[in-house]
Amino acid sequence: MISQLRRLGSQMVLGPLSKSSRLNRSVLNDSSNICYGSTFVGLHPLLRKRTEQLVEEHKVLTNEMAEGDSSSFTPEKSTRFSKLNQLVAEYDQYLSAETERKELESLLEDPQLKGDAETEIEALDETLENLAQNLQGQILPQNPFLERGTILELRPGVGGSEAMIFTQDLLNMYQNYASKKRWSAQVLSINETTTGGVTEAILSVDQPGSYAFLQYEGGVHRVQRIPLTETKGRVHTSTAAVVVLPQMNDNDTSGNSDEAERTFAAGEVRIDVMRARGAGGQHVNTTESAVRLTHVPTGIVVAMQDERSQHKNKAKAFMILRARIAERERIEALEREKSKRTSQVTTTLRSDKIRTYNYVQNRLTDHRCGHTSYHLADYVAGDPETFDDIVKVMDKYTKEESLKDMIAEENEKRN
Repeated sequence: MISQLRRLGSQMVLGPLSKSSRLNRSVLNDSSNICYGSTFVGLHPLLRKRTEQLVEEHKVLTNEMAEGDSSSFTPEKSTRFSKLNQLVAEYDQYLSAETERKELESLLEDPQLKGDAETEIEALDETLENLAQNLQGQILPQNPFLERGTILELRPGVGGSEAMIFTQDLLNMYQNYASKKRWSAQVLSINETTTGGVTEAILSVDQPGSYAFLQYEGGVHRVQRIPLTETKGRVHTSTAAVVVLPQMNDNDTSGNSDEAERTFAAGEVRIDVMRARGAGGQHVNTTESAVRLTHVPTGIVVAMQDERSQHKNKAKAFMILRARIAERERIEALEREKSKRTSQVTTTLRSDKIRTYNYVQNRLTDHRCGHTSYHLADYVAGDPETFDDIVKVMDKYTKEESLKDMIAEENEKRN
């Protein structure tokens, strides 16, 4: 394209412009129509440095593979090599586009080529920005559970019966979202009330990779609306808590509890069996089908009684226990890393009042990233497009926060 612009410049010098050419050039030279460079930020110097280190690592692995020594090229190295391939390819594209941009900048001094060059730079900036975002996503630390399925635990907070109804609404929202995305989902446990709410619900979304979309749901959700039972039209505020956990097995709830137990050492989990408690019915209070697991090192307790079979309850309980332990370990590791730098750094994954659902204003506000949407009805209905919009905003916000942490860590090393 650059050579074409230069040839165009020669033609401009040698001959007069047509009426249409003069018109097009006048529009391109109009500064009010030019926004080149206004949004382009590019790859942060620290990320560029990390990328170049990964490129060098890729070169070392490439040389090892070329030598043909299969014994030294382990499966772990093969997996690492595959991941680095994409990063290296995108970084090469970024460097090529960056070089082209610099060459285009040299044409800005030519009055006859300036308009076309600015147009090309504007288009190139968008390409560079997309490549920079992709590279940033690969370099910055990521949640290790993004490729897994998801377990959502929902419980009402303040607000009495209205909080329980809101918890049911959230459960319906997640079920609808999974259904519209054609993901397999099942309610593992639910305690319903006579007023149409729930006191606790556990939803399993079995689709691999669903955790990447649902990871930001963890925290306190606040609703502001007029309850159906309110006679004076007053707006009530209620809350519900959502805990997001990764599925740590193959979601085997068929009763294979022996397989689930293999991840724990002997005596690490105390298992108590008891009779199920409930409103009555066949098998309730007559057989010891309910199971309670206590993880002795952490004190985490999981109880399950939804199934008639003790073995199925046991398998479900172990699945939830393993998920809770994995999430706890991940959060602890994250907090340890942050405490090395500063105690003032907060995490977006465990925030109080992460989101507000204001039905009066048809407004949804995420307090972590400051995003506001006025499509509350679509969001609560589980509309994938509306739901995923917030996921994209949170993805970008989380990357920005991770970059800030990385910069702070690098500055502390220098000091």
